[in-house]
Amino acid sequence: MSKNRLIHFLKNPIAIIILSFLIWMMFFDTHNMMLHHELNKEIESKKKEEYFYRNEIRKDQKEIKALETEEGTEGYAREKYFMKKDNEDIFIIEYADSLKNKSKK
Repeated sequence: MSKNRLIHFLKNPIAIIILSFLIWMMFFDTHNMMLHHELNKEIESKKKEEYFYRNEIRKDQKEIKALETEEGTEGYAREKYFMKKDNEDIFIIEYADSLKNKSKK
């Protein structure tokens, strides 16, 4: 467009209204394009969180199923809480790398 055609176009009230409407919708409206971009990033983040928590739920459900049996409960108590029967001795063996991790804490 030449300069004269541009000036003539901008003197047209309908063109001014349309141009101002487009600017308003793109930058100032509550549903603007920038907001949509931010919301899309947040949606992707929430989908990743959902995937993570669904996997955690599956792991926990497997552990709950294992704990429903008597052997599972006994094994859990022995491993996590170092419980033992009255007539047995337990020896806890710690490896060198696990000792290093404890000293860092």
